[in-house]
Amino acid sequence: MTKTIAFSLIMAASLGLAACSKEEAHNAVDDTANVLDDVSNSADNAVDAAGNATDAMMNAASNVTDNVANAM
Repeated sequence: MTKTIAFSLIMAASLGLAACSKEEAHNAVDDTANVLDDVSNSADNAVDAAGNATDAMMNAASNVTDNVANAM
């Protein structure tokens, strides 16, 4: 999915470059690179958040198991 979004952004930027001056084209390329970095960082953050949520859930389950074992 990320590659599809990135490809779409690159294509849109490329089509827009034909109507731009050299400086505007350079700025558009920089803007596109920044957007792609943002998309990549957002995906990384989502994966990290999912991993953290899984870790928290596993810790909570472990705590419940420990509490049951200690109560016996």
